Amino acid sequence: MGGAKKAFPLRLDPQLYAAIERAAADELRSANAQIELLLREALARRGVKLAPPEPVRRGRPPKGGDD
Repeated sequence: MGGAKKAFPLRLDPQLYAAIERAAADELRSANAQIELLLREALARRGVKLAPPEPVRRGRPPKGGDD
């Protein structure tokens, strides 16, 4: 598994959260992934350079159990 993500509580206006959920559904993402994407885009516009996120591994692990 890649690096662990920091978990923390976030209080949002219900209308803002509803808009995030709609945008996430349109792009087949979770609300959490949508918030992370929006934060990365906002930081990029401000000139903050971040390493690209690690790609999500999908599907079954290969047979043999080494990975």
